[in-house]
Amino acid sequence: MWPAMEDFAGYNAMPRYVVSTTLAEGVPGWPATVLRSLDEVTALKQSEGGPILVHGSATLGASLAEAGLVDRYHLLVFPVLLGAGKRLFSDADMDATNLELIEHDTYSNGIQMKVYDVLH
Repeated sequence: MWPAMEDFAGYNAMPRYVVSTTLAEGVPGWPATVLRSLDEVTALKQSEGGPILVHGSATLGASLAEAGLVDRYHLLVFPVLLGAGKRLFSDADMDATNLELIEHDTYSNGIQMKVYDVLH
């Protein structure tokens, strides 16, 4: 639904990339370039384009963090504790990552928005 919404015109104008080792081509009906490896993501990050935004992929997010490719986290914290679920951050044995809180807000429904820069 959101590709047709005027509120998201800025997102619609951005180039799209899908990181996948299993897709033969892009996603049908979704104009995107398929990246096959973290090396391709690294090359994209080093190019002249703007920030790379990743939405909703815990597996990709963990892989990018392990490879040192994350510069900023935008997190929404919901005031609910679940008994089980997928980890947001990698469980790989790696050094601690220091973060600096640069923006935060709490919405009327209790959800907290937090933006952290990764300190390299």
